[in-house]
Amino acid sequence: QVQLVESGGGLVQAGGSLRVSCAVSGRIFSNRAMGWFRQAPGKEREFVAAISWSGRSTSYADSVKGRFTISRDNAKSTVYLQMNGLKPEDTAVYYCAISREMYAQVWASGYDGWGQGTQVTVSS
Repeated sequence: QVQLVESGGGLVQAGGSLRVSCAVSGRIFSNRAMGWFRQAPGKEREFVAAISWSGRSTSYADSVKGRFTISRDNAKSTVYLQMNGLKPEDTAVYYCAISREMYAQVWASGYDGWGQGTQVTVSS
């Protein structure tokens, strides 16, 4: 059974940076795309970023483009989300997800394994 464990969330001031990580076990990681989604209170879960199996292809939501960077280390079965220039509207629970596919997926339906989430709070 696949397990995804996020870490690295926390409280940061606007303009600051955080890096969240997601360690995957129980499934071959290196040939699967990975993604990050987030859900703010009272809102639906939304796509943030995705990365292909090789790491050579990435996709970002317009709201984070230029500020967030997704990356992966296949040797460590870990995916990262580096978040710079954080804004209060980035406050949410961040979830990592593993896809059935090799290439970056922007829809939640493209993923069949999810982490428990890590809270990111950005104060103004």
